[in-house]
Order: sequence, then structure tokens, then C-alpha cells
Amino acid sequence: MLKFIFPVLLLFSSIANAADNRICAPFRDGIVDQALVAEMLEAAKDGHLYRIHSMTSRVGFCVDSLIGRVEAEFEGFRGGLALRREVWGDESQMLVMIDSDSLKTDYDFIKDMLRSERFLHAQKYPKILFVSTALRWESDTSARLFGMLTMHGITRPINFRMELTDIIGERADHEQEIVVTGHADIRRSDFGMSNLSGFVSDNVELCMSVSALRFQQQ
Repeated sequence: MLKFIFPVLLLFSSIANAADNRICAPFRDGIVDQALVAEMLEAAKDGHLYRIHSMTSRVGFCVDSLIGRVEAEFEGFRGGLALRREVWGDESQMLVMIDSDSLKTDYDFIKDMLRSERFLHAQKYPKILFVSTALRWESDTSARLFGMLTMHGITRPINFRMELTDIIGERADHEQEIVVTGHADIRRSDFGMSNLSGFVSDNVELCMSVSALRFQQQ
């Protein structure tokens, strides 16, 4: 089982002046619908945009194979969550982008294999992108997050089982913090990664474990 730990949020510049030019810069140039980018920027102006807390969030995966369980992480990622209510509302939106070449593992030969054309093909497809389309609450703390995942040059629909695990009103630095986790199931062959099918499982569980801080306009 290939398991991704997806921090489903957008990392922004901490300097708010010229925010229109830098906050959503990675998502411009037609990468996503520019109307969505504009909505994220409006959320920033209203104080409803949250950015990833990089020190406590992780992006990575683990995979079961014939040689045992392999764990890896991505070190480069950006993402954001626009809250439409004080607590994550139905009209909230998410963007996340991961640098596929930033993968690291305990074993260089495994890292090279995962980044190669047999799997992520990081040189040809350097970005992994998630764009949300809908959020449906199932309880006060759990929801389904629907969206489109682009990986290995292929885009497929996906939905995460989300849990809002904590809301910290104010931290010592006066920033509000939220903590979320999530899981989703996909098949890597749906994204054109069917190599070594007898060696690595086709089933993939995408996951998120992340804390996010409210973006503060200066």
C-alpha cells in the first residue's frame, strides 16, 4: 500500500504587501482556474486564509513492497485553505502543490527509483497538484473534501475523509491555528504508474497531517 501524507494547505509569503503578486504565485500562469486564485486572494484580505506551518506539517508516503515497507517524504510543498466561515465552512477551498523532485528516503537507490520514469518521473512532471471542488460536512468535525489531483501528468477526481482535530484560538505569536488530518484512496495505475506491479501494491492511501496558521495582513 502506497501511503501519502498530504498536508492539504498552501504555503504563502509572510510579507503581506504585494500579496496579490506573491501569495498565489505558484498557482498562476493557467495552472489552476484564475477565478479560484482570485477567491483565495480575497480570503487573504478578509483574514480567512490559512497557511501551512512548515515545522509541524509533513508530506510523504510509505509503500509496501516485496522487500518490505518503504517510507519517504517530500520536503518541498506549498498550499492554502480559504475559510468561508470561522470554522471550516462548506464553501471553503483548498490548493496544494508538491515538488515531486523533493522526495527523500533512507535509501538513495529507492529514492532514485521512486523519482524515476517508473513512478513519479519527477524530471518530466515536477509538480503534484490538488485543487478542491467541494466540501461536505458529515458531523461537527468530519467532512468529505472533493477535488482533482494531478500527478504524473494525469488528472483524476479524488475525495478525502477529513477530520478537524483542533482549533487553537491564539498562539503565543497571536496567530490562530487549526489542525486537520485526512485520508483518501486511489490507485497509482490510474495515474499511469503501473510499473513493477508485482513488486509494489497498486493501492494508494493519500493522507494529510497538518497544522495551519491564519495568514496575517500587515
